[in-house]
Formats: sequence, structure tokens, C-alpha cells
Amino acid sequence: MTTTPAAALEIRPFAVEIPQADIDDLHERLERTRFAPAAPEDSWEWGTPVSYLRDMVDRWKTFDWRAVEACLNAYPSFVTEIDGQPLHFLHVRSSHEGATPLLLAHTYPGSVLDFLDMIDALVDPEAHGGTAADAFHLVIPSMPGFGFSTPMVGEWTIARVVRTYDTLMRGLGYDAYGIHGSDAGALIGRELAVTEPEGFLGAHVLHLFSFPSGAEGEMDGFGEKEYAALGHMQWFQSVGAYNVMNASRPQTIAATLADSPVATLAYHELFESFGNGTSLVTPEQVLAQATLYWLTNTYGTAVRYHYAEHRTGAEPVVSQGRIGVAVFKDDFQTIRSLAERDNARIEHWSEFPRGGHFAALEVPDDVVRDLRVFFG
Repeated sequence: MTTTPAAALEIRPFAVEIPQADIDDLHERLERTRFAPAAPEDSWEWGTPVSYLRDMVDRWKTFDWRAVEACLNAYPSFVTEIDGQPLHFLHVRSSHEGATPLLLAHTYPGSVLDFLDMIDALVDPEAHGGTAADAFHLVIPSMPGFGFSTPMVGEWTIARVVRTYDTLMRGLGYDAYGIHGSDAGALIGRELAVTEPEGFLGAHVLHLFSFPSGAEGEMDGFGEKEYAALGHMQWFQSVGAYNVMNASRPQTIAATLADSPVATLAYHELFESFGNGTSLVTPEQVLAQATLYWLTNTYGTAVRYHYAEHRTGAEPVVSQGRIGVAVFKDDFQTIRSLAERDNARIEHWSEFPRGGHFAALEVPDDVVRDLRVFFG
């Protein structure tokens, strides 16, 4: 990526203030929920169980969205416009002027809520078991079409998000920065390592999506661990039908999710099913995410990335940028030899005995410690 001089951004303070009428409408819809007939055994193998939805809907009726708003509004929040796209972001600077600038890229189907439990420890490490050298200045954007980065203008790919985020960081005065991400955020981080703009400090990701190519000898040396990881990949492909639906019929999905909060909740099954029954994400965290999507009516635009990416036709590229990988026990298991085939500079690798795909929500302290090591 060729870095252009930072352009001045028009940045406006932002506060989350959802009208009470929208919250009342949500509650009224929840009261009128019509549940589908339960599948045999009502298990996760069929998709989101009706028993799970009934329990979560009961919780949702008394869920305190205003408390979530207060948590969000406790941190400096802003909106700007880049390439015609409204962009919302949190910008939390450390009191340590020499802190490392770090962009936190959220998941799908997550949001900036992914990182609320990490912010204080990253910007004020001395109060959270670290030293001044561990401090970060944080920029946490909502991806275009997610949350408060709306309306979505045009078609968006991961590569376009990377260009936009680089413009944001430089417009905020950071001529060097790193990135952390999981899921969609990991794709953004890896793409940033591919483009490697001037001042790039590295991408810390929870997965590198490297798969067997069928090349002769590629799996030589694989042991029990690697074959277990391949089994997890096959399991995910068997349950990841949402990928196909989003990539082929995004507006059909959008119509369903825009009109039914319970459909939105059911589509958030990824917070539960990714861990194959072992997710540490709490019901309250799932409801916070689902409520944000519902109140901003953004699931319909969030699903468009699968459609756009499916049609890019981009050829695989070996990343030359600096990368660190943290692998969590109940997550997609990146196979190191395949990752090193596709990424030339993996300079950090750690594995954790607990946590899954949404580790920032599940085990935020572990993610914080690993970020300190990688960027330290």
C-alpha cells in the first residue's frame, strides 16, 4: 500500500442515545414472538434450539440496554466520513504519551462492544498488572454498515475497509500503528499485513485462515493436533450455512433480520455454536450484541461483506508483514505449517487452554497479556 499524506478529517463527538420508542417497540415485538416448532431433541445440530430462544427472549424482555449505552458513552466516541462513508469509532488515548497506537477490529457478528472489557487494561496498564511500556492508544471503529457506521454507502470488501482504516489512523495523527482482530477483524489484520503501509507495527490475530491446498507432501508431518484442527474445519463447514446464505442472498437475509428481533437473536447463534458447546460468552453479552444490531437495523448491511468478498476474484497473496497469532482452545485451530506457507513473517505464536472465537469477550485478560507481549 502506498501511503498518502494524511488528510484532515472532519471529526464530530458522538454519543449513543437510542430513542425510548425504539426500545419500547423491541419489547412489544418480543411479547408477540411466535416460535417455530422445535426440531427433534431440540439440539444445536439443527440450528438454534427453540428452548434456547425461549430462555433468551425471557432474558431480553428485562435486558438493560441503557446500561450498555452508559458503558459505551463512558469512552470518547466520534464519527467522521471517509470516501463518502460515515464511520463511527471510539478513540481512547492513554495518559502515557509514548503509548503504542493500536486499532481494534471487531468480529462478525460482533461490534465495538467486543472490546469494552479490554480498554482500561490497555490504556492504563499500571492499574491492571502491567507497566507504562505496555500502554496503548486505542482506535476502535465500527465497520462500515455495522452499528453506528451507517448508512452503508456502496459495496465494501475487506480490502476497502483496510484502506479506510489506514486513512482514519493517519487522519488521527498516527503515522505508525498496529492492529488486533478476530474473525472479520482477523481478515482485516491479515490484509493490512499484506498491504503493509508505512509505519505498520504488526497484526495480532486470533486466526489465519490457511487451508490445505492439496499440494503433494503438504500434510507430511501432521500429527494428532493437526488432524484434530482439520476435523474442526470440517465441522465448521458443516454448520456454517450462514456463509453461503450471506454470500448468495444477502437481501433475503436482510429482510428477515430487519423485521424480527428473534431472527436476529437466532442468527447470533455463532456466539454459541462456534465454541461447539463450550463458548464462554455470557447470555448478557449475546443480548448486548443482538440489541445493538436490532436497534441500529444493521444486520442487513453486515451480511453484505460475504456477498462482496465472494465476488472479488482476488488471487491468494503471501503476506510479508509482521504477524502474531493467538490460538484459543475452542476456536478455529490455525495450523502453523499452513499459516507459515501463506504468511512469511509470523513472529509470535501463543496457544491458550481456554477461550474461543470471541476471546475478547470470553477471556479479555488473556488477550490483553498477549497483545503486550507481541507489541512489546
